Amino acid sequence: MIEFSPTCDSETDNKDEEEIEPKFKYQRIANDLKNILNTDVVTATAVHPKFLIFGTFRGRVYLLDHQGNSIDSNLNTGESLTHQVAVNQIDVDPKGEYVATCSDDGKVKITGLFSCENNHTLSFGKCIKAVALEPDPKSRTRKFIVGDDKLILYERNILNKLKPIDLCAVEGKVLSICWQDNFVAWASHLGVRVFDLNEKCSLGLMKWELPSKGKRLENFRCHLRWSNKHTLLIGWVDTIRICAIRKRNSIEAASSSLPDYIVDPVSTFQTSFYICGLAPMASSQLVVLGYRKEKSPNFKALRPVLCVIEHKMNSSEEICTDSLTLRGFEEYTVNDYYLGCIIEENRYYIVAPKDIVVASLIETDDRVDWLIKHSKFEEAIELISSHGGSFPIISVTRLYINHLLTLKQYEEAARLCLRMLGNNKALWEEEVFKFVKCQQLRSVSAYLPTSEDCKLDPHVYEMVLYEFLKFDVKGFLNLIKEWPSQLYNGLAVINAIHDNFRKQNANELLESLALLYSYQGDYESALRMYLKLQNKDVFELIRRYELYNVISKLIIPLISLDRERAFKILLDRNKIKPEVVVHQLENNQEYLFLYLDSLQKVNCNNIFQHKLVSLYAKYDRTKLLPFLRRSKEYVIQDALEICKREEFYPEMVYLLGCMGGVEAAEALNIIIHKMRDVEMAIEFCKEHDDNDLWNTLIDESTKQPEIITKVLNGIVDFVNPEVVVSKIKKGQTIPNLRESVINMLWHYNIQQEMLSTAQRMQLDDYFDTHSEVVSLHRRGQQVSHDQCCAQCQCPILMKNDTFNSIVVFKCGHMYHDLCNLSNEYCTECQTWNTKPTKVE
Repeated sequence: MIEFSPTCDSETDNKDEEEIEPKFKYQRIANDLKNILNTDVVTATAVHPKFLIFGTFRGRVYLLDHQGNSIDSNLNTGESLTHQVAVNQIDVDPKGEYVATCSDDGKVKITGLFSCENNHTLSFGKCIKAVALEPDPKSRTRKFIVGDDKLILYERNILNKLKPIDLCAVEGKVLSICWQDNFVAWASHLGVRVFDLNEKCSLGLMKWELPSKGKRLENFRCHLRWSNKHTLLIGWVDTIRICAIRKRNSIEAASSSLPDYIVDPVSTFQTSFYICGLAPMASSQLVVLGYRKEKSPNFKALRPVLCVIEHKMNSSEEICTDSLTLRGFEEYTVNDYYLGCIIEENRYYIVAPKDIVVASLIETDDRVDWLIKHSKFEEAIELISSHGGSFPIISVTRLYINHLLTLKQYEEAARLCLRMLGNNKALWEEEVFKFVKCQQLRSVSAYLPTSEDCKLDPHVYEMVLYEFLKFDVKGFLNLIKEWPSQLYNGLAVINAIHDNFRKQNANELLESLALLYSYQGDYESALRMYLKLQNKDVFELIRRYELYNVISKLIIPLISLDRERAFKILLDRNKIKPEVVVHQLENNQEYLFLYLDSLQKVNCNNIFQHKLVSLYAKYDRTKLLPFLRRSKEYVIQDALEICKREEFYPEMVYLLGCMGGVEAAEALNIIIHKMRDVEMAIEFCKEHDDNDLWNTLIDESTKQPEIITKVLNGIVDFVNPEVVVSKIKKGQTIPNLRESVINMLWHYNIQQEMLSTAQRMQLDDYFDTHSEVVSLHRRGQQVSHDQCCAQCQCPILMKNDTFNSIVVFKCGHMYHDLCNLSNEYCTECQTWNTKPTKVE
């Protein structure tokens, strides 16, 4: 058989539209058939699952296999010239043993293909257009029907002779016959009838519409085919009718004169071409061979079409239409074509006078091949997934990837790799190198497998990273963050960054280096990268990996980056020792001040307090004096020297006051002459309560009349005001002196009254207490037989005269006089008792 390529048209015959996937593959039958058709033409044909039979214009009948090779049979004997003129119709019994033919020579022949026992030749003397053999393979009577001006059934009688039975009169002549089970359908000049052989009656006439343009109905061959026992397909002129043979319901069967079955046309629709044959396909689809109504520009016939039609209720839709280039098609008419089929095999035979082509439903492999050739790879993959076939799905996938790369659809190709390559490491590595050639590893990077189940060669991941480093630094950084570090050689990538470092991408590259160094365990380098980048993620890195031993040389950069977070680490003695921090901050006094100030809050006994004096003096004087008062861990002389240099008088006063002696006098002098704060001078003198300081203050006040009154007001209770008054020079004008003296005298009187009152209260309290003590000593103490001697533990009261003398102490303990070794104190509780009571 020879491959045959049709032309596929869309429903609108628009050649610009996308080519539709074919339903059929075509093969032209050759071999012996080719030789036969060189000298004759086909006029009738019958298709059997075992062979093909066709009759020719010269009246011959040939038996061929499905490849076109002749088969030895009775048709090859001298009687092969079965008819004088063209064969009109051929029918074969289901077993493939007998063939019936009829011709315009008026003869009907029943011929055994391999036996001559039941051969018959009937001569009617007029043209016979239709003949049909009994379709029941179990029947032994070998009935057949001939169509003339009436429908005649032939069967053998008891004498084994043919007996004709007239079944039904015909309107005109029988044009075609199709027999299924007990129903016989035939076409006449008016329409189509169905005859019920069981009831021996016609089920009615379906009249057919006359063709347009004055053409006659009998000029078109009527094509009848049973798709099953109760469904009849009729194709005539350009109309298709689908009829269901069903039993009448109870209402329809009310009249006993009507047959049990009725022909019910369930769908009728027209086609855009004349019908040359039809056959069932799927449940609601038909295969129709059509002859185009239009003519070519030179008024010749156009190519015939094989059309798949999906029928509905009185409507249809063309699924696909193939135009067939058959030999001599331009010279043929509508009645020159035939359509045979083997329904079980979905094989359809398109027969023309000089050509026979087989249309087979396209198989999975053929569909896949067609889809691949037309770059419909997605559909091909879906087809293989659902129906299998001999095409490896991976092979189709790889072709699809190549196709997408050719179209520069890199992202789609990468997604396809993810979907189809699975965990096949070898396939992944092969396909990735295709992206290398296109410099499109960036497109596939997001889809590369990175799990332990399918980890590619490190070189693959490194190539991807190098491409990102070259063309997309931000994407490079994202991959470093997303990919597990064990996928690639980190040191190689680090070297690549150094070799390709670009200042305009410094931030991304430094962060990448920081991550890579941390992956390699080089945390110090990682920290330095983060610090160069001024990225606060450095603190998270320190916390996560506990890099407290690493940061000793990076303390200043860390504080510069984020002082609060840095101090949170540096102030924790368990993480880093203060000695290390202070050593590193010696060259940065401001950071040292901030650190020691914060350290003072969490550890006020640290060993670095002596450094805070100079630091507070330089950076925050407000904290200096409180620190000097609070802490003793500094050298006073050094602190005083600093304060003198900076002229911090309040601090100097405090330090000099702490030193006492001459230094206290110097402090008072600073208060009076430098600070000019009389109230502070008075408080300073009160604090030290030194006569020399008071005298100095009084002497200074007499030199400044305006402050004498303040001194007088402040020395009450400390110095005799008379001393101040005596030193006031005569005639000296002192503001508010009278009020101060009055106030001083008033305080003095109050003081005298308070002393007198206190003395009286003390005397009263003394006498009251003395009276209570005397009364207590005068009271007697109860002694009973239950009480024991604290020394010998015997009852305190005994009949023996020797122990009748008892000593009782105020603490409550009792002794026999002989047992009390000391009359001065109680030996049990070691308390003295000035007057123990002795009872005899």
